[in-house]
Amino acid sequence: MANPPLLTVNNLPILQKISQAYKTWHNTLPHIPRLTRYSLGERIDKYFLELTELTLTAGYAKKDQKLLLVQKASIKLDTLKFLLQMAWELKAIENKRFADLAAQLVETGKMLGGWQKQLTKETPSQWGEG
Repeated sequence: MANPPLLTVNNLPILQKISQAYKTWHNTLPHIPRLTRYSLGERIDKYFLELTELTLTAGYAKKDQKLLLVQKASIKLDTLKFLLQMAWELKAIENKRFADLAAQLVETGKMLGGWQKQLTKETPSQWGEG
């Protein structure tokens, strides 16, 4: 039986970065203590999926909606990073796994920030500068 075709979004490298980080997280989740896995762990998983969804939606959104979606994705990412740090501080995530996730999410943040900056330049201010 042949493998199913893979879906890719070549014009959004940030999705590849988020996907890579999620795979790292997905491999980490089973190693988290049970008490944390079903509370904070599930919340982190939810934020990863919402970040993916917002980023994908922003990629296909109309110009006037992109900036708001990217801003929402940025807030999701910041919250996700905070929750991961909390899990690490609770010693639910070992140092190496946390370092790997943190590095991937910092890179994701840089990409989101660059996208947001570009959109801010392209989107005329509602207050009519000048």
